[in-house]
Amino acid sequence: MSTQEETSLNFIEQIIEEDLKNGKHNKVVTRFPPEPNGYLHIGHSKAICINFSMAQKYGGKTNLRFDDTNPVKEDTSYVNAIQKDIEWLGFEWDAEPLYASDYFGKLYNYAAFLIKKGLAYVDDSTQEEIRAMRGVPTKPGTESPYRNRSVEENLQLFEQMKNGDFEEGEKVLRAKVDMSSPNMHMRDPVIYRILKAHHHRTGDEWCIYPMYDFAHGVSDSIEGITHSLCSLEFEHHRPFYEWLNKQLEIYEPQQIEFARLNLNYTIMSKRKLLQLVEEGVVNGWDDPRMPTLSGMRRLGYTPEAIRNFIDRVGVAKRENIIDIALLEFCVREHLNKITPRVMGVLDPVKLVITNYPDDQVEQMTAINNPEDPEGGSRTLPFSKDLYIERADFMEDPPKKYFRLGPGRMVRLKNAYIIECNDFVKDEATGEITEIHCTYIPNSRSGEDISGLKVKGTIHWVSIPHAIEVETRMYDRLFNDENPDGHKDEEGNSISFMEFLNPDSLHVQKAYVEPSLASAIAGDRVQFMRKGYFCVDPDSTTDHLIFNKTVGLRDSWAKKQKK
Repeated sequence: MSTQEETSLNFIEQIIEEDLKNGKHNKVVTRFPPEPNGYLHIGHSKAICINFSMAQKYGGKTNLRFDDTNPVKEDTSYVNAIQKDIEWLGFEWDAEPLYASDYFGKLYNYAAFLIKKGLAYVDDSTQEEIRAMRGVPTKPGTESPYRNRSVEENLQLFEQMKNGDFEEGEKVLRAKVDMSSPNMHMRDPVIYRILKAHHHRTGDEWCIYPMYDFAHGVSDSIEGITHSLCSLEFEHHRPFYEWLNKQLEIYEPQQIEFARLNLNYTIMSKRKLLQLVEEGVVNGWDDPRMPTLSGMRRLGYTPEAIRNFIDRVGVAKRENIIDIALLEFCVREHLNKITPRVMGVLDPVKLVITNYPDDQVEQMTAINNPEDPEGGSRTLPFSKDLYIERADFMEDPPKKYFRLGPGRMVRLKNAYIIECNDFVKDEATGEITEIHCTYIPNSRSGEDISGLKVKGTIHWVSIPHAIEVETRMYDRLFNDENPDGHKDEEGNSISFMEFLNPDSLHVQKAYVEPSLASAIAGDRVQFMRKGYFCVDPDSTTDHLIFNKTVGLRDSWAKKQKK
């Protein structure tokens, strides 16, 4: 490998290549271990891409393992949604999905093994008492009065916990590690608790469940994970991860942390995203304003754009906040290549071509996508009565306004040059209700012999042929860059709900060209000069709904040039 290739490797790739080179491993095995208690969001996409791509690059495999250790919050619907999102992103896991619940019997035995080694004990203390015992990082914690129970008593009590002899919160099993450690995760963490709840896979077989930190590391070991890749928030959990597998005398995977994905104007906490859903702020987990992958899919984002975004963000060890405009740039960049250009008038005003025959309809040729040589073309009906955008006409236009105004000429995209001769105004409101123009017959696009030069080109739809649709114009859900990072004068956190954008959704009627009559959910288009849109799943054959994915304006690229 050349020096240039070596320096281009990220730090995880450098570790993996060194492990393969020195024979520590002969095959790379990674895993993506979501908890099935919510939908995946854009932050998870980084972990997905890293775990799956690392295994792919080195000819290994990736397990999908659901860490389903909390039946109170978990549901099969989340399991199904997570699988759908991973597949949509373009990744395949090895064999069938795995579950921490597959190992509940083994995990119980491993916990009993710790008890037999004198490294775990049953504690009768309450959650509040245990929290107080742990203290603060700068001072040693206080040992539990139950810490020195005999092995025999602990084994008996633990079995009674399993048999349902105690109520929730009455007892827990704690690992016996180090109450003086500056790392709070090492101060005798709870590894089992009583939960008398129905589990989505094991039903009522168990009434005790392992804590995440216990189940996670042992599950990695059981599966032979070579590189346990996770975000930096788990860095302080690693000492216990390593201690646990060492004390259990089992295979020890290597945990490696990378900087998680943080986006401005975005909330990444599943708990807080659930709050938005439960309080009706958004219309479900797949609401296009949500940072969930299902929400982004519904909005019209492509998996290619998200993977490209993750590549651009890169793999690093230092936390930082990424501008959401970069994500929008990646979406816009990909959609520009793949979406057909169509006519859609979002804020219509009627335009009448006074010298065009009343009953005449011409078919105008339009290229579907100038960025795609194989995209082909289509025909558009053209008639006397058209809709144009209200913003494309001004009664008294300024000097540098090149669209339509009294006495001004513009070209109708793919059609004729027109000149405005008159307009009709509502006397009560002052609103323009109709624009009257004449067309130049020998100025048809592709056949223009008029010799006229015009600076402006506007889009249109033929009124007799137009399809009325609903457009949902989405904006950011929050109007603050850091909605979860504010405190009041007394240092108390201000709720992220205080920074909701009241104008995050605007629904309006629009008119589109007839070629879209057969559009189905998921179809993506660019409405010329307006932005990229995607057909919403709520659509029917009689009522098409278009979600605005992203505008044409590239704010991120402009920021980079400053």
